[in-house]
Amino acid sequence: MILIIVSVLPVILLMAYFYYRDKFEKEPLNVLMKAFTAGAFSAVPAVVFALIMMSAFSLSGKESAVYQSFIKSFAEAAIPEEISKFALLYIFIWNDKNFNERYDGILYAVFVALGFAFVENILYVFQNGVAVGISRALLAVPLHALAGVIMGYYFALAKFIVPKRASFLIKSVFFAIMAHGVYDFIIFYTDSIVGINPVFASIGYLFIFVFIFYLWRFSLRKVQLHLNNSVFKNRNEREDEEV
Repeated sequence: MILIIVSVLPVILLMAYFYYRDKFEKEPLNVLMKAFTAGAFSAVPAVVFALIMMSAFSLSGKESAVYQSFIKSFAEAAIPEEISKFALLYIFIWNDKNFNERYDGILYAVFVALGFAFVENILYVFQNGVAVGISRALLAVPLHALAGVIMGYYFALAKFIVPKRASFLIKSVFFAIMAHGVYDFIIFYTDSIVGINPVFASIGYLFIFVFIFYLWRFSLRKVQLHLNNSVFKNRNEREDEEV
């Protein structure tokens, strides 16, 4: 029971947090659950894609720690995972009639990301225990959500700014990959030097928290930008002025 709580609770709390940030027009729960379920199923193509990338960038163990960490973080994790999440987000949400303002893009992308994080978290926590679950609740699960914010921010711009659609769709995937990949790189590289330079490794682990803190600040600014541009917020303000 404890493992289930540790696995599921951070996902639920983050979904609730971003859901209640939407003050002007709440999205239907059935559509949000569709996005969440799509995110959970995105784990399947992500694993297949990761296996292909692992085969393409086969590591012998003799490469430098920097190179190994880069391949593991980007080729084997960030790229397959974020592309898979983006693909399912696009397939299930892009043409949905409820996707009718900018913050919706962020909210649906976060739910897709947390669907993926839910599956990943269950697997990691049940294999490695409560301590890993607590660590992931503070770091890995928020990372997925915040990468979802970044993806959703540009995904929404692509939806509503037609002349730059292709550019924003590319940015939607690219910047989510970068956020995810940099986070994973710090972890993989730090883990690889623990036995060699424990002092530097300690700094690396501290920097992980700094990076997550920065991502929170960056992502919440993106959230606020889209909330400020809500068509429903602006409509309500005009109605208040008319009254």
